[in-house]
Amino acid sequence: MSDPAALDAADPLAGLRDAFHLPEGVIYLDGNSLGPLPKRAAATLRDVVEREWGESLIRGWTAHGWVDLPERLGDRIGRLIGAAPGATVVCDSTSVNVFKLLAAAMRLRPGRDVILSDEGNFPTDLYIAEGLIELIGRGRLRRVPRESVLEALDAEVAVALLTQVDYRSGAKLDLAATTARVHAAGAVMLWDLAHSTGAFPVDLAESGAEFAVGCGYKYLNGGPGAPAFLYVRPDLADGLRPALSGWFGHAAPFAFDPSFRPAPGVGRLRVGTPPILSMRALDAALDVFDMVDLADLAAKSRALSELFIAEVERRVPPGEIALASPRDPAQRGSQVSFRCPHGYAVVQALIAEGVIGDFRAPDLMRFGFAPLYLRFADVADAAFRLAEILHERRWDRPEHHIRASVT
Repeated sequence: MSDPAALDAADPLAGLRDAFHLPEGVIYLDGNSLGPLPKRAAATLRDVVEREWGESLIRGWTAHGWVDLPERLGDRIGRLIGAAPGATVVCDSTSVNVFKLLAAAMRLRPGRDVILSDEGNFPTDLYIAEGLIELIGRGRLRRVPRESVLEALDAEVAVALLTQVDYRSGAKLDLAATTARVHAAGAVMLWDLAHSTGAFPVDLAESGAEFAVGCGYKYLNGGPGAPAFLYVRPDLADGLRPALSGWFGHAAPFAFDPSFRPAPGVGRLRVGTPPILSMRALDAALDVFDMVDLADLAAKSRALSELFIAEVERRVPPGEIALASPRDPAQRGSQVSFRCPHGYAVVQALIAEGVIGDFRAPDLMRFGFAPLYLRFADVADAAFRLAEILHERRWDRPEHHIRASVT
């Protein structure tokens, strides 16, 4: 059995925990949904509000570089996803970016009409696909089981819209191998990297994928509602005609031309005025990654989840809960899910006792393992508390069965 104290002592990322505000007595296993507050982000926001906005006013767009912040942040995230400089931009939400890139993908394959996706994909991706099809009056959404996606590729498929890490089970698709199969079928690849970016390295350039999106508030720790990012393969960017042609995607926004003329490169996919406060919070959050070797990030991600599975299965009798994530760590993202018939109440009991995970219907208890700030001792303690709650049925209290609006 691994010794958590020894693992923490040997952890090359251990010192990064101090970069985050983590409430005393809380073990936070929900960074795959919302990352904690980086201390530098809090200080940055105070400075932006009081000095940059407060003193510079509108001059801040040039004096403090607000105007090109989306591209600068894009390049910072690009390092984490294996993107060349200039291929990534931070803007809008994940949902809006899925819309923009799906529309671009459909234009790239005018003779094909199918958007192929996993039937269990994150719902917003599927909703956006349905809405786009209705809007343009062309296409069909083909939803198949995740394990059948590659077999469903045929000459009708224009674009495959897939999330690399399944938000429920944590099952991870092989980015390069999947993209190669999609390309062999003549289709365009659009990846949703919301549950990948910042948890382990991704290499979009090597994969050859045309497009990708991701969010800023999970493993990147940019704060609630942090802006998202989008990636366009460099050889395609100058040929795209944006479906949402907003003024900040114009080649010269302050020329105020009456007709749209797209900016060069991926910047043409910007739409409206960038939200500077949330972008500066994300910018500060990304500072932590400048101190990280991505190989260390991947190794710790795997080790944390392996320890949790081992500790839970050692402490919880067989039959009470069941592992819902792949057992092979190479096929798993930085999260672990267990099925439990009383899953919602068990998660509420854990939260009440200081271990924050979350629940996904109908029966999944979901735990995220963010390598930047989690300790191996935290993970072992969380497994112990889970086992005790199950053994003593502390979950079976009226207050733990009340369904909240956010689960």
